[in-house]
This record gives sequence, C-alpha cells and structure tokens, in this order.
Amino acid sequence: MAETVSYRPKAGEIPTSPGVYRFRDATGRVLYVGKAKSLRSRLSNYFAPLHTLHQRTRRMVLSAASVEWTVVGNEFEALELEFTWIKQFDPPFNVQFRDDKSYPYLAITLQDDVPRVFVTRNHKIAGARYFGPYTKVWSIRETVDTLLKAFPMRSCTDTTYKRAQQTGRPCLLGDIGKCAAPCVGRVTKEDHKSIAVDFASFMAGNDSTFVADIERRMKTASTEQDYEAAARYRDQLGAMQTALSRNAVVLADDVDTDFFGIAHDELAAAVQQFIVRGGRIRGVKSWVVDKELDLDLPELVETVLQNAYGDVEAPPREVVVPVLPEDRLELERWLTGLRASGRVALKIAQRGEKAALALTVATNARNALVLYKTRRSGDFVARSQALADIQEALGMQDAPLRMECYDVSHLSGTNIVASMVVFEDGLPRKDQYRRFSIPDSTDDTESIYQTLTRRLAYLDQEASRHDAAEEAEAEEEGRPRKRFAYRPNLLIVDGGQPQVAAAKRALEDAGVTGIALCGIAKRLEEIWLPDSDYPVILPRNSDALFLIQRIRDEAHRFAITYQRQRRSNDITSSLSQIPGLGPARVKEILKHFGSVTRLRAADAAAIAEVRGVGEILARQIYESLRS
Repeated sequence: MAETVSYRPKAGEIPTSPGVYRFRDATGRVLYVGKAKSLRSRLSNYFAPLHTLHQRTRRMVLSAASVEWTVVGNEFEALELEFTWIKQFDPPFNVQFRDDKSYPYLAITLQDDVPRVFVTRNHKIAGARYFGPYTKVWSIRETVDTLLKAFPMRSCTDTTYKRAQQTGRPCLLGDIGKCAAPCVGRVTKEDHKSIAVDFASFMAGNDSTFVADIERRMKTASTEQDYEAAARYRDQLGAMQTALSRNAVVLADDVDTDFFGIAHDELAAAVQQFIVRGGRIRGVKSWVVDKELDLDLPELVETVLQNAYGDVEAPPREVVVPVLPEDRLELERWLTGLRASGRVALKIAQRGEKAALALTVATNARNALVLYKTRRSGDFVARSQALADIQEALGMQDAPLRMECYDVSHLSGTNIVASMVVFEDGLPRKDQYRRFSIPDSTDDTESIYQTLTRRLAYLDQEASRHDAAEEAEAEEEGRPRKRFAYRPNLLIVDGGQPQVAAAKRALEDAGVTGIALCGIAKRLEEIWLPDSDYPVILPRNSDALFLIQRIRDEAHRFAITYQRQRRSNDITSSLSQIPGLGPARVKEILKHFGSVTRLRAADAAAIAEVRGVGEILARQIYESLRS
C-alpha cells in the first residue's frame, strides 16, 4: 500500500492559520468539510501513512482527488463557514442526520392582525411563535383545547373566520366560550391580540404569574360577591392547572434549559433533546445520526447542536450536554448570535435535579438507539433485502437464512471463552445460542479453530437430515427441539484474514463443505472471505451491513457476559479459600465493590471498609488478589 495519496500538498503550502478545508473527488463533488485551528496541523493528520489511518478516514482520503482550504480570521469564523458549507454541499462523509419524523409544533401567528393558534408541522411560517416540538399530536391538541378556556383566542381557519364575518354569526367555539369572537366584534382586535400574547407568554413558561393573577382576581371577585366573575376565573384557573399537570415540574420555575443525551456506536448515534421552559418539559425531540467517519463524543456534540439550532428555533440561555466540545467558546458565541438577547452557556450537569434529568435524557437516548436497531432489523422487507444483499456480496448460491456468528473473549489471556449466536431469517434465535469454555489457547486464531472444531463435530450431513425430520415431528408433538445439529448457510467470525483462515482450516479438517464463511473486521466495515486479498465493502447505510453489525454485536455481548461470569466465579472461589471468609462475607465484598474490576483495583484500606472485614483480613484479601 502506498504511503500516502498523490494529491498531498507540500507541508509548506498549507498555512498555520484557522480555516475550513474541503476534500473533493475526481468529479469535483465535496466529500468532506472540516474546520481547524491550524490548517497545517489538522491536514497533516489526513496525509499520514495510509496504514496508520482509521479505516473510515482512509476510505475518505482514497476516495478524494484533491483538497482545498479557505483561511479565516478566527476559530469562530471557521465554525460559521463550516456550518454554511455543510448545509450547502451536504458532504457524504460528514455526519448525516436521519430524522424521518415530522414533529408537531404549536404555532401562534402573532404577526397577524387577528392572531391564530393551531398545531402544525410546518415550522417556517413567517412571524409565527413556535412551541415544541411535541412527540404526540393528540397531546398538544388536548392542551390547546384546555387552554382556550383560559385564553379564548382564535383557533379557526381563515375560511371559517371570513364566513363568520360575512354572516355576523360566530362559530361554535365562540358560543361555548373558547373564542373571544373578534370576527363579530365581541372584542376588539387589540384586546384579542393581548389574549394571544398572554397565551404565548403562558406557553413560554410564565405560567406561575398567570396562575397567581387569576387566583387573586377570583378571590377579589368572591369578596365583592361577584360570583359570576369568580366562577369564570375559577374555570380559567382550573384550565391552567389541568394544562400544567400534563407537564410535570422538574426544575425551578425560572429554568429555561435544553438537555441533550447522545448514545452512539461505530455507525450511528441516537440523540434526545428535552426542552425545558419555566421548569417544565415543554417538548421532546429525537433523531438518529449516521457516522461516516470515526467521531468521538465531543465532535458529535458540536454537530448535534448545529443540527438542533441551525434552522428551527433559537437556543435557551442554558444548554446541557454530555461532554463539552473543544471549541466550546466559539459554539457559545454562535448560539448566542441566534438569540434576540442574552448569552448562551454550554454546561455539564454535575449534581442535583439537573443531573438527574440529564441522566433521564441519556437513558432515553440509549433506549432510542436500541429501538432504532431493533425496528430496522425487525422490518420484514428490510431483512429480506439485507439477506439478498449478503447473498450477492458473498457470492452465495442461496440466501443465508441461518447464520452463526462466533466471537472470542478473554482477559489478558485468562478465562478464554467463545460465543455462538444464531440468526434465522434475520432475527436472533436466543434459544439456540451456545457458549464455549476454552481451557488453553495461544491466541484468538487458535481459539476460533478450537471453537469451530467442537461445533462442526455435530454436523454430520446424513444425521442432520435425520435430525431435521425428528425435530419436525417433535415440533408437531410439542416436545423440545434440538437445533445444534442444524447446518448454517453462513459462518461469521469476528476478525479479519487470520481469523477467517483459522475458521477455514477448521472446516477443512472437519470435512464440512457447502457452508459459506466470512469474517468481520474490527470496525464492521470490511468483510473478509477465505483466500481473498481484498475485503468486501458493503454500502454504509445498507441493511446488509446493519444486519451484520447486529449479529456481531450480539456475539460480542454474549461472549463478554459469559467471560465476566467466569471471572466472578473464579474470584469467588479464590476468596472462599481465605481463612475467615465465608460465603456471606464474600457476597458482601462483591456487593460493596459492584464488580470484580473494582475489587482488584482496591487497596487494603478500601477493602477494610467493607462491613465485617477488619484490617488483618483486608490485608490477606489484598495479597491473595495480587498473588
């Protein structure tokens, strides 16, 4: 492999100033846009020897045919220009946002002579004040319907409004008190607009002011024996409290904050945004990010914020994120420019109620990522297409209706275990998973060979056909079925060429033919076939790659779970051999530290803090763990 690409500019040609750079392919298409404090320092990373680059970075550099840059005055200008070019060119190697949901917003057209409140998915109406986004249309419709009792402003369409003007008769909402009926002159346009402004102020978080004011008016009317007015204020107060009860109070009334949670893996990231205004959750938004290049969490935070506030709405005074990006100050300045007044601060929630809510947002993001993977894998059409694409990419005669994936796990060469997971028709069959304990092995390739040799020993072609008939009969009779002898269409091993070669050797030594074999490279982008010098590259967003990723993740999870169980059993046995340590104390020690790793890292003083363990016994435990 060449050391670097032919279009690499000379180091002296690249300025050291801040700027934005673009990689282009042979047709001139922009592949990637990035910014840098020092262009020379950043670009030199892309032109390092190719074998040292991350796989995705190497693929981008090899796909490009040229690089160009633009020098700017400072890092803030670089941030703005990068954001503009990403929106303009939509580069395929930049983070791609997959938001297939159209969120409902509550809109109030304050610029109109007679403002209107309504629910819409169009967030580009000029002069409208937006609230949301909301996850459910019915939820915000119920809220609007309730608040119209307290703020009776217009919610009808232009056609209905004009018809009422022409006939001199208000619509039903005007008759039942949910509209002040400016169409027939019951209130002036100025008074109606004041109602609309109060509605918007209430939705913006100034609810406590209105609640206190209505309570004061109700008590005053009651004292003056104006019971009709008092009843009207009572109904308005009840409507406000009903609307507020749908949004639980999570923070102080003066808190206006957006909370972001991000869960990501090698290929995708799920983002959750909780919109808190006036201490209450006013909206929730979620979307998925496709990661083309390898990005760490601080870089993801930056792109997420650009996507969240680039087009729709201005940020609040405070934005809570999982980690702070390197160019925090520039991002704060950019976000502040999107507000009418006041500055924006990026923060990490350290403690208290904000930290608790941030943890909730992060949990929702993790669940969203799992749900995204599950739904995508669970779609029948997507699964069928994925199996067909795998068949074509690997040159198989039939679609891989039964796939088995193998992964090896160990801790510094000890407690070596392997896992076998089974997918049928693109779905996991957990009742057919198997795990293997490997007593001794030199490396991962030897472990793969041992595991497959043991598994293939059950594959006798004639016996398998006989077993299949027996299991069909067992299924009809309701008896348990044995599936370990079933022949897979495709064997997948975690690894590249060495692991695939070891698996092929196991197949040959077992005399098994007719089963396809491939290996998954570490980052799940390269699929290696036996005796192949070049990997198979599946499209980044293909369902085939997504299915293979899920199989590999499941095999890794299953292997790690078994390996941790073995380690826990080992340390339990070791501790039980220490005089004075019975089962109850061993259980208390493991419960205190929570994991084997934390226990091994603890010193004697920390072990002595466990209930029932003194200094002498703690020293014995410490020495036993080190021996």
